[in-house]
Amino acid sequence: MDIKIKELYRSVQLFLITIILMLLASCGPLVMTTGVIEPPPRWFYPNRLEVVRYVYFPEHHFYFDLSARTYLYFDRGVWVRRKVLPPPYRNLDLRRSRYERVKGYRDDNIRSYHEENNANRGRSNRTTTRSNRNTTRRNN
Repeated sequence: MDIKIKELYRSVQLFLITIILMLLASCGPLVMTTGVIEPPPRWFYPNRLEVVRYVYFPEHHFYFDLSARTYLYFDRGVWVRRKVLPPPYRNLDLRRSRYERVKGYRDDNIRSYHEENNANRGRSNRTTTRSNRNTTRRNN
């Protein structure tokens, strides 16, 4: 009789594990994380699911780190991370500011990314005036 009770107990365990696994599989993918997931800032409303770490504000030349929830900007020759923007930017309405998602860059060193991708922004290829170029062409 003792063997039958053990077999029945084992069968019930197996049945319950199977039911639990089936319920979990029907829920879709499970995401496990150790950190607390905070919603993105009010100004950041992505129109589709994307995995990005940084958002760049090209008109103001600063970044926002979505994972660390800090702003990154160039201050006196050094890139700094702060929870709040410096005084000249604190009154900006970031919901109305243009921003770009920095896709595919997850490193902590924003300086190297900025130098590779944004250092020449706003510079023109024209270093001389139109009249100077015309006289240069005539002389050649």
